[in-house]
Amino acid sequence: MSTIHGVGVSPGRVVGPVLTMPPAIAPPVASAPLPAGATPETEAERLRAAGKSVSADLKARASAATGDAADVLQATALMAADPMLLKTAVKLLGTGVNAEAAVWEAAEKVAAQLASLGGYMAERATDVLDVRARIVAELRGVPAPGIPHSDRPFVLCAEDLAPADTATLDPARVIALVTSGGGPQSHTAIIARALGLPAVVAAAGAAELASGAEVFVDGAAGVVVPDPGPAERAAAQAYADRAPLPVFNGTCATADGHRVPLLANVGGGADARAAAAAGAEGVGLLRTEFCFLGRDAEPGHDEQVAAYRGVFDAFPGRKVVLRTLDAGADKPLPFLTDTAEPNPALGVRGYRTDTTVPGVLARQLAAVAQAEAESGAEVWVMAPMVSTASEAADFAALCAEAGLRVPGVMVEVPSAALTAGAVLRHVDFASIGTNDLTQYTMAADRQLGPLAALNDPWQPAVLALVKATADGAARAGTEGSPKPVGVCGEAAADPALAVVLVGLGATSLSMTARALEQVAAVLSTVTLERARELAALALDAESAVDAREAVRASLPILEQLGL
Repeated sequence: MSTIHGVGVSPGRVVGPVLTMPPAIAPPVASAPLPAGATPETEAERLRAAGKSVSADLKARASAATGDAADVLQATALMAADPMLLKTAVKLLGTGVNAEAAVWEAAEKVAAQLASLGGYMAERATDVLDVRARIVAELRGVPAPGIPHSDRPFVLCAEDLAPADTATLDPARVIALVTSGGGPQSHTAIIARALGLPAVVAAAGAAELASGAEVFVDGAAGVVVPDPGPAERAAAQAYADRAPLPVFNGTCATADGHRVPLLANVGGGADARAAAAAGAEGVGLLRTEFCFLGRDAEPGHDEQVAAYRGVFDAFPGRKVVLRTLDAGADKPLPFLTDTAEPNPALGVRGYRTDTTVPGVLARQLAAVAQAEAESGAEVWVMAPMVSTASEAADFAALCAEAGLRVPGVMVEVPSAALTAGAVLRHVDFASIGTNDLTQYTMAADRQLGPLAALNDPWQPAVLALVKATADGAARAGTEGSPKPVGVCGEAAADPALAVVLVGLGATSLSMTARALEQVAAVLSTVTLERARELAALALDAESAVDAREAVRASLPILEQLGL
């Protein structure tokens, strides 16, 4: 086979044998009848028990995981107990089919409904089909689909990985990931970055790799080479033998002394403690969904206060940027969002939920304010999915009413970037969520492999909006003191792109804790002026590929560090 090209989403170079994901659970015979002696009622009980068992297993894994992994597993566990799925399946039992056939057909209907909604909800269709396979495996008494076991390290190859699979990868066994589907912001990509695994997604041709065959994977270049030769083996060995990165001491600066605070993206107290231990200067994105997901009702005041304190207490005297509840789209909540929206990604999500269900946001802000008062952290609060200056002003007023001193906004919608000067007149800071900003700018669902080339934060159009935001912050601030603009999307974890973001005017970067050393090491080799030159180079490129290649070619430190 010739070299396979995809999208590199996590750096690293390794050689190892391929293991492919096991075959999917075979579908039951269509309209298979009830077993002898069974009734619709007994099959319904068996079906509910299987759903509960799958949900309990996924919840147990979620409790042992942290951050993105825990969120993904918790959301999938909810799907296993989804009333709509089970109700549809139980209704089908009344037609005389058995439990396997009923849940199979019911999931097909639910997945089709979700797929028809498009965007984020379409992604949930994959989760439904994953849960279906797990329930059928439970009914059959066979192992659930999942990552193969091996006594030696291997490269995992799949069309794409289900959320429950990506969340349970063992980096001691899986040394790299290659998927033929997925995109730069898929579950696979996010978990690979968090675990520090080399990964290539949207790699057309990867499905033809045979289990046992040796491959070379370069997660930075986005290439997979079957039957690697001496050059590839030497590259992998050089990566393994590379000098360790300088230990991150908690302070990052460019070569000429320009300070760039490096913060961490966290999803709860355990993440925050790990980030503090890794040297993060603070938290640039606290995802508060961890308090709300998996619930039928809004968490109470005291429960929220305790949850936020778990993060704040890990960073006494330091900045913690909290994002208010980002519900909607791929994170529906029964007490807050409408899953029947025709296009949830463009619907009532994030800050917009306060217009349809007022009160939830105010109660969250009250809990945040109390948690801040009881801790020593410097808490900044930002709202997701803000689109206009008037929304920013309304959010600032809510923060002031709660007693929170530093309000801000997420810049994820192009309109907020283009009118950043006006938006930032009402709030104290902005933080750019490059994941959503990219998909909204390029009109490309961030989970779709076929659109991976569009859904790339190196797209010059996306970089232009980052610059527009920074320019607006300069206009909104006082002379010589622009309002802060951080970047908290996955783009900040790419060391080469981090240089460009600083050159475009980002004043801080927030990322998975594992990327702190890499980003600090690369930024320390360039001056601020050089970063601005490289940013201009990327802005002038005609494509994301051209922008990335031009900047990487100008940063030889990347090759030296194996990045």
